[in-house]
Amino acid sequence: MNKRFKQILEINPIETSSPCRIDMGGTLDISTFYYPLMYLSPCTFNMAIGLRTRVKLLPYTKNRVKISSTGFNSVEYPLAEAPFDHPLGLMFAIAAYFRAEGVHILIDSASPPRSALGGSSVAAVALVGAFSKLSGPSELVPPSRQKIALLAQHIETLVAGAPCGLQDQLAAVYGGVNAWYWRPGIRGSVFVKKTIVKKNRHKSIEDCLLLAYCGIPHESLNINDKWRKQFISGKYRGYWEEIVGFTHRFIAALSNNDIRNACHWMNKETEIRRKMTPDVLDDLGDQLVGSAQNCNCGARFSGAGGGGCLWAIGAKKNIKTLKKQWEDILSERDTACLLEAKIDGRGLLYH
Repeated sequence: MNKRFKQILEINPIETSSPCRIDMGGTLDISTFYYPLMYLSPCTFNMAIGLRTRVKLLPYTKNRVKISSTGFNSVEYPLAEAPFDHPLGLMFAIAAYFRAEGVHILIDSASPPRSALGGSSVAAVALVGAFSKLSGPSELVPPSRQKIALLAQHIETLVAGAPCGLQDQLAAVYGGVNAWYWRPGIRGSVFVKKTIVKKNRHKSIEDCLLLAYCGIPHESLNINDKWRKQFISGKYRGYWEEIVGFTHRFIAALSNNDIRNACHWMNKETEIRRKMTPDVLDDLGDQLVGSAQNCNCGARFSGAGGGGCLWAIGAKKNIKTLKKQWEDILSERDTACLLEAKIDGRGLLYH
């Protein structure tokens, strides 16, 4: 099989790409949370954005796997010795699943490393998609976007050694602006997809968005682990019930193009998460959120926070005012900046 991989890649290198996401109601996509809250119909909202992660497969030295990724030093190992606890361990684990030796994996992310936009999960989706195309049909190869997302998430959960969510992978394969309603999977799928903003409205929503990188990387496992331990111990479960309700109301407002109420419910969700984990925002993030609220906009950290990105939504005129204020605040940190917030409606692509 590996010889065939090398022959295919020497003739035709394979390239794929997938979009990152911004979100609300995250963490509810982790089974630890959504199973006990199933009676409330827990859901997560996310919006795929055009900061794509591209993966390219090239032929390489026999029996070895090399990975070159934006923001990391290139590294290579014999497949049997590839460490899954390495910063690029998820990619090595995916290569191991497909028995992909003699391959050079190139990963190029348009988003900053560890920016809380789902980058590692997005790269995993693009890599699973690339290897699926390279391998061809078999019982081990996912034949659909849904199964590509599920395989990427299952491998990530095994590598992380802790429950992982599914929202990042779903945004990466499907793109668009969607709500994901979590299900137990007893009778089939573990999620139901609902489109919240159709493609003909993407441009109008983009005019109501801002996205900022705070200049410091995030550690999602740290925050998520705090929430998970709190939840398992019985602490703050009432807050999580409220988060489910706020997410439902945000989704309903955005579906009806009611930006004012969408801002309100986003701010309520951000407020309650800060009560549970005050360190979810640093001083600069706190300034960004306060500025957004003063401009009658909604603001939320992306993913689990603790660094990375924040995003805002508001009426077009309010976002225009907020943009100037955020630029001033972000100028206080050399590594911080605004990022382009364009909605990606395409999802996983094969180039």
